[in-house]
Amino acid sequence: MKKVVLAYSGGLDTSCIVRWLKERGYEVICFVADLGQGLGKGEDFGLINKRALVAGASKVYIKDLRREFINDFIIPALKAGAVYEGKYLLATALGRPLIAKYLVDIARKEKASAVAHGCTGKGNDQVRIEVTTGILEPGLEIIAPVRDWEFKSREEEMEYAGKFGIPIDVTKKKPYSIDRNIWGISIEAGILEDLEQEPPEDAYMITRSPSAAPSRPKYIEVSFEKGVPCAIDGRKMPPDVLIQSLNETGGKHGVGRYDMLENRLVGIKSREIYEAPGATILHLAHKELECLVFDRELAHFKEGIALKYSELIYNGLWYSPLREALGRFVDSTQEKVTGTVRLKLFRGNCTVVGRKSPYGLYKKELSTYGRDDKFDQKLAEGFIKLWAMPYKGAKKRGRAE
Repeated sequence: MKKVVLAYSGGLDTSCIVRWLKERGYEVICFVADLGQGLGKGEDFGLINKRALVAGASKVYIKDLRREFINDFIIPALKAGAVYEGKYLLATALGRPLIAKYLVDIARKEKASAVAHGCTGKGNDQVRIEVTTGILEPGLEIIAPVRDWEFKSREEEMEYAGKFGIPIDVTKKKPYSIDRNIWGISIEAGILEDLEQEPPEDAYMITRSPSAAPSRPKYIEVSFEKGVPCAIDGRKMPPDVLIQSLNETGGKHGVGRYDMLENRLVGIKSREIYEAPGATILHLAHKELECLVFDRELAHFKEGIALKYSELIYNGLWYSPLREALGRFVDSTQEKVTGTVRLKLFRGNCTVVGRKSPYGLYKKELSTYGRDDKFDQKLAEGFIKLWAMPYKGAKKRGRAE
């Protein structure tokens, strides 16, 4: 009997996959990654373990990877300013290479010949897991049942799970496909596939509707040391506690909702609903601090790096030479990204209202229009003449030609 290690979430697809693989003669070993799915409330991993065994798994590995996820994936992406197509903060995309890494580790330990996942042939996660697996252990077979099996809809999967008594949380009334970790939540399927329909409130899990958020704004201060968030309102805390706290505070005030029509790697467009209150707050605060401490050339150049970095993450190339090289560059830019940013959370909006850093490049005596102005405005005339010199008369020369 061949052994296969399955990336198991406890959801509908992967629960059906356990039984489907077993019926085809595989011994199925499930791997569950704790990436902070509970967002402070705690995932019921006992229930997930039981569900996997009921479905037919011979063994279940459950690993707490929250610290590694934050330190080795989230923080580097935050430092890079990685946001895909202006909205997606890459929560799911960042988790996939870490999951694949441990699929490979467990396959080696169990002497399994294959790894399996529950990703669809339409999505990006199949690429992220399979490319990472191929980089780390190219000899492993990869099985992707959702691309091959007979089920044509999630309703048919629900019937299959019911036939074998596999307990699931999905219902026909709420058939969303959800991926969740401490950095954010991805939600798709069901009514969300109709682009003209507003997402119903039952699609959201950790954010209030802005219309139901508190009527008074909440002010918070987030501090960073060398690009790493370290404190809220002056109180130092480890990154996982800090992110969880911002998820709760931001979610209460309706911050961090995204309704996005994105370009998938496989070439189709997909509507995704994202919730990422903590990530939204931290990205905005981190970017503002960089604006304060970066000179113009570094600030502008890094914007291009952020775009490429986000594409590499989205496209499953976390372990690629380019992503690793860009990561080293980004780290070199963060030495002076230290300071505090004050933010206002109010009915779905997160706004920067203050910033300070010991390395700030802002000089009030040069920017002010008041009595303390020390900028020599007479220098501007010569500067403009030098700046314009290559272009002066360009239109006239063009007509003469």
